[in-house]
Amino acid sequence: MTRMDVRGPPQDAVQGIVHRLWGHAQLRPLQREAIEADLSGRDSLTVMATGGGKSLCYQAPALLAAERGDVRLTLVVSPLVALMDDQVASLRAMGVEAMAMHSGSAEQERGEQEAIFRAARPPLVFAAPERALRPSFLRALRDRGVRSVCIDEAHCISQWGHDFRPEYRRLAELREAFPHAAVHAFTATATPAVGEDIVRQLQMREPLRLTGPVHRPNLLIRTRLRVDGLAQCLEAIRRHPGEAGIVYCLSRADAERMHQSLRSEGVRAALYHAGLPPQARQRAHADFRAERVDVMVATIAFGMGVDRGDVRFVIHMTLPRSIEHWVQESGRAGRDGLPSEVLLLHGAADVARWERLIGAGDAEPSDLADRVAAEAHRQAQRGQVLAMRRLAATPRCRHAAISEHFGQAWARDGCGACDACLGEWQPLADATRVARIALSAVARLEQRFGLRHVAAVLAGSGGRAIRQWCHERLGVFGLLRHLPRATILQVLEQLIDQDLLQRTADEHPTLRLTPAALPVLRGERDVELRTTPTLARRTAAEAASWGDVDRALADRLRLLRRELASARGIPPFMVFSDVTLRALASRRPATMEALAAIPGLGERRLASYGAALLAALAGAEIAPSSSSSSIASAAEA
Repeated sequence: MTRMDVRGPPQDAVQGIVHRLWGHAQLRPLQREAIEADLSGRDSLTVMATGGGKSLCYQAPALLAAERGDVRLTLVVSPLVALMDDQVASLRAMGVEAMAMHSGSAEQERGEQEAIFRAARPPLVFAAPERALRPSFLRALRDRGVRSVCIDEAHCISQWGHDFRPEYRRLAELREAFPHAAVHAFTATATPAVGEDIVRQLQMREPLRLTGPVHRPNLLIRTRLRVDGLAQCLEAIRRHPGEAGIVYCLSRADAERMHQSLRSEGVRAALYHAGLPPQARQRAHADFRAERVDVMVATIAFGMGVDRGDVRFVIHMTLPRSIEHWVQESGRAGRDGLPSEVLLLHGAADVARWERLIGAGDAEPSDLADRVAAEAHRQAQRGQVLAMRRLAATPRCRHAAISEHFGQAWARDGCGACDACLGEWQPLADATRVARIALSAVARLEQRFGLRHVAAVLAGSGGRAIRQWCHERLGVFGLLRHLPRATILQVLEQLIDQDLLQRTADEHPTLRLTPAALPVLRGERDVELRTTPTLARRTAAEAASWGDVDRALADRLRLLRRELASARGIPPFMVFSDVTLRALASRRPATMEALAAIPGLGERRLASYGAALLAALAGAEIAPSSSSSSIASAAEA
């Protein structure tokens, strides 16, 4: 038996369901092609940047097929439990039945879920990979019939990807279990090699390959040498008052310290890492979703399953493990397409930390071939860290560097949305002389001291360690006191990046000269150094995104959104997005017909919230103290 080549619906049918349910007047790039591939039964691989609308590519065809009488279902496999639950809740809020099946349920509850699944017959079911391959669930799927298998976060299947998961390797069994179902893979971060591996591992049959630009112009990307991490983090948070953000730390201990520090500074912050009790993690996640806190301080255990589109900033306190990891993690910002900030704070010590973590991996295999493979994997990981370091430290267009890493050509002169293109990196005056003085200080200190001690000597500090070692007597003492301490530290970091200095990887790292430093010390080579200002600039996109938006009205609508969400027990972003909110505060629609033209308000949302929105736009106040019942009544009037 061969697969049926069912022709996709006319374009107005695709657009019709998207507008009716999601309230979008237009599809985003590649969405139509992905939807029609699903409806025609053709395998597909879709690589689309975070925020590009991947979920709609498998939700819309499943619901459209159901409307046309196809009783088979779409199975979506994802490793992200929180994201699956959010998507199910969002679909149900639109009046669409869907289910999520994952290991977060007890054994008895899993059996009950499968019984409900058999009875409810939803057109869409989400499942974790280990749950999708459970024999009893496979039997239930066979009884129902599967029209499409959609693999989300498909990079997890590739050994060349940044988040390889062994359980994903078994997903090819779904092709064997449902040979007549089309297989669709979706990911935001796949190099060409990873894409080839995905197709091979899932045994795809002549798939349609759709690759969108990795470039996300709404993201303002900044990298900074980490000098005073807390102060730099606070500076960035205060650029986004009352807005949602994520602060990523490398370790649990780092996250706990940062959380305490931010709370002591008055920041509404929650903490999330894998070492917390499940109840604490669930509470932190719920508080972030419900906007009871603004900032989530976390390890990378948090974030990939976050469905909030209004995260306005993501801060990394240390160097990410790879460019792929950085793009994936920072991609949590601005998923709704509105301007958002990505800030990476980094230092030379980060590479040494990653070296220790990579070296402290699994036990050494006994088999020689396995040892060789393990060492090759470690070397590849080290190369990824160094590539990430070079990207962070080099003052060139960040968007261009990311695009080229993923094999996409960059033909623009500049992006207008990164620290390099905005001119935030300024040339340091008399850079070669400053570099020579710094290198001389390392030599005079006999290459026995760390970065901060060298900086203290150059700054002319009178600290205890300086006096203890009598370093105030050195000829280089205080020769750079005319520069701020932060700039001196930046100079030393850049000399490390330019391979003029080396930072040892032991427990108490010291600075040492490299052979490349000798021509500089002898006056045979010039050095370029840069310094970054503390004052941030706004991009043109950020200013344009507010346009003629009435900010006071936007604040009142945000409060109304929170109240409407509380009345229904859902997070505010499921009521309507910030894009919708700003459109409402700009256009101020006065009728239900005008309200229907606002992006993001489909039929269900209009029916649920239209009356309350019109009342708020007309000036009728729904006070913060209004009861949930009165809010619900206004929305359902």
